[in-house]
Parts: sequence; C-alpha cells; structure tokens
Amino acid sequence: MDTVITRTAKSELTLAAIVDTALEIAANEGLESLSLGEVAKRLNISKSGVFSRVGSREALQQAVLDEFDRRFVEEIFKPAMALPRGLPRLNKMIRNWLQRTNNDVSCLYIAGAFEYDDVLDSPMRDRIKKNILQWRGMLHRTIEQALEEGQLRPDTDPQQLVFELYCLMVGLMHDARFLRDPQALERVQTAYDRLISTYRSFNYHG
Repeated sequence: MDTVITRTAKSELTLAAIVDTALEIAANEGLESLSLGEVAKRLNISKSGVFSRVGSREALQQAVLDEFDRRFVEEIFKPAMALPRGLPRLNKMIRNWLQRTNNDVSCLYIAGAFEYDDVLDSPMRDRIKKNILQWRGMLHRTIEQALEEGQLRPDTDPQQLVFELYCLMVGLMHDARFLRDPQALERVQTAYDRLISTYRSFNYHG
C-alpha cells in the first residue's frame, strides 16, 4: 500500500511540475509553442513520461488553460469577493489583474486572443473566447452593482467601461512584454485611476 501511495504522490507531483513548466512556456512564448518534447527536456524526464500524465499536445494546452483559470480565480476574483459589492470589488479586481499580469508578463486571455485571432476553427480559440467572455461578464456585473449602489454615474455604460478596462490591459501587455518598460504597471495604474474617476459618482467618496 505504501508503494502505491508513493507512486501516486510522485505521479501527481510530476503532473503539477509538467503543468507549471508548460504554463511558463505558454506565458513567455505562446500556447502554440507548447510541445511534449520541450516540457520533457526542461524537466529532464522522458517524452513518454509527459505523455503518460497529460496525453496529447492538445490535452497539455487545455491543462495549461485549466491551471491558468484556477490561478486567475484564486488571485483576482476571490480576493475581490471579500470586499463590499460594487466599486470596491471592481477596484480590487483590476488592481489584482494588473499586478498579476505585470508579474507574469503575460495574460493568456489577452495573449491568446492575439495568438488565435485569425484562426477560424480551433478548440483553443473557442476556449479562450469563452473564458474572456466569462471574465468580461464578471466585470460587467460588478459595474452594474456599482451603479445600483450609486457609486458610478447613472449614465455609465457598463459595456463601454469594460471595453476601456480591456484597453488598459492590452496597453500593459504591450509596454511590459514588448517594450519591457519597467514603469508600465505604474503608468497603467495611473490611467485606471484617471479613468474610473471620470465614471465615479460625485456622491460616492469610498
């Protein structure tokens, strides 16, 4: 029994290392750069060892997105849910999103959208689009809550604000990843503060 438990624990540990390594590759080089052979090389294990734990290259890509989704929810969404509804949650979501993307250099939702933007029929494109729409839906609901709480101006268009928030994130990705500007995060945080101040209700002082 101890031998079985040890093997299971080792297998789970190896799977976690495989997904972590693949996620790092995808964040730096794109989801299409993933290969079983490259992951095996970086971990100094056999390619068959990677295949036995994740299966095909497509399954590896899906596993990477699963892990990215899990971390995204844990680090961005859940901490915001502990705050009062509306603008406090929105501020927390955006600041966490900016900080996480700056630290990881790449957000797979945004990077993946550009990577697959001209691919018409792809499970990866469909998966990324679904995730993006879910995340934008969360932002939209939070903005609507802020309107209900009187924290934003009554004429606020939630869809327009979500679009502008995404533009800020694309700007961060561009300057942090492509230009390697060390001030990218600070600039985007300043831009967010300025943007949200134009939407904030004069009666809200939170």
